[in-house]
Amino acid sequence: MLDILRRIVLWGGLALLCVLPPLAEALGEGFYTVMVSRVLILALGAVSLNLILGYGGMVSFGHAAYLGLGAYVVGILAYHSGDWFGTESAFVAFPAAMLVSALFALAIGAISLRTSGVYFIMITLAFAQMVYFFFVSQQEYGGMDGMQMWSRSDAGPLDLSDDASFYYLALVLLLAILFLKHRLVQSRFGMVLRGIRENERRMRALGFPTYRYKLVGFVIAGAVAGLAGALMANLTEFVSPSLLHWTRSGELMVMVILGGMGSIAGPVLGAFAFLVLEDVLSEITQHWMIVLGPLLILIVLLARRGLYGLLTPEDQGEGRDK
Repeated sequence: MLDILRRIVLWGGLALLCVLPPLAEALGEGFYTVMVSRVLILALGAVSLNLILGYGGMVSFGHAAYLGLGAYVVGILAYHSGDWFGTESAFVAFPAAMLVSALFALAIGAISLRTSGVYFIMITLAFAQMVYFFFVSQQEYGGMDGMQMWSRSDAGPLDLSDDASFYYLALVLLLAILFLKHRLVQSRFGMVLRGIRENERRMRALGFPTYRYKLVGFVIAGAVAGLAGALMANLTEFVSPSLLHWTRSGELMVMVILGGMGSIAGPVLGAFAFLVLEDVLSEITQHWMIVLGPLLILIVLLARRGLYGLLTPEDQGEGRDK
């Protein structure tokens, strides 16, 4: 019964997402297209974090650094569009955002993955704050105030200035990443990564180079977060250091835990639940976080495997991919 309910929720939700822009336009509520685009982008960021948190057991409190770097790469390339290295092309800016974020994740991971536990958490947080304050000090790019993009990236035949077109791009990219992530975690690499989460010492005793596996996972997660940042910069047409702040990392972590760690669709559900709660509660009171905190604690206590776990039979276990 739960399996049928799970399929209804997932496929019904996907069908609704596919028809949302024309449906919202028909109802005269076009702002829902932009709002859900934001949810899809942050869901992409949460999915990237879930790869290392849910499957690798790596509690990174600096994941927003890769999100912000991806956004700044797009913003800076657009700012210098008249120079030899600047461009507004999405076909250049998006891969560049992923590459820069991946390289930064490689540098951070190479150092921080030599530690574990609270030391790993603090090192990732420290690196992320270093990047945050670096962009705060860059007055040419707006400093603390951020910088405005004059338009969205140029994607050739796809007009990203149209909210519906941009929405479908974000949806397709999220679905593509979910598919690739499913294939990845079902592969030998994914099996080893989950084994490291359960017992790294045993995996090393079996002859697996656990450091290299974790580093590769860390870099992949950083690259996907960079893609989410590139999309976020285009959605808002604005880039600021707030995208890199540690509180953004905390929000992504809450989305993963709320939706269900170690599941494919869990972070997407968590992103939708978190942002809908934020939107609804902020309409009621400006101190909405006071209400959201206890509510999140209650959800976590009642659904220890997250919202996705409520739709999954207990005997399938936490670490299985759905």
